Amino acid sequence: MREVPDLLPGSGPLGGIYTAIRAAARGRVLVVACDMPFLTAPFLGRLVAECVGVDAVVPRAADGFHPLCAVYAQSAAAAIRRRIRHGQLKVVDALADLAVREIGPEEITPYDPDGTLFVNINTPDDYQRALRLPGRR
Repeated sequence: MREVPDLLPGSGPLGGIYTAIRAAARGRVLVVACDMPFLTAPFLGRLVAECVGVDAVVPRAADGFHPLCAVYAQSAAAAIRRRIRHGQLKVVDALADLAVREIGPEEITPYDPDGTLFVNINTPDDYQRALRLPGRR
């Protein structure tokens, strides 16, 4: 694993995505937030496989888009950099400038039979709740 310092410091997760895209050796990068412990290799593999001819592949569950569990192609770099330059740092808003392959709820269901794929754990209470989720011990 290689550590790459932010190319545009202070630009939050969008800046991290930009840096990862620019540093990617293979033309695309899988972005996964560190607070999503129930993501699975088969689901992430599906995201990567779908990243052909688009700037990004982003899951959209019932609660909306999950742009911090997505694949971004190097073709997205210029649009993301423009957003950052204008101080528009919300990752989900940047999707409007990209050609996005959306993985919708019906495509997510086979990978998420118990509805926990996108559960976030940010606090000790979240962790305790996660321990009680069906099939997620």
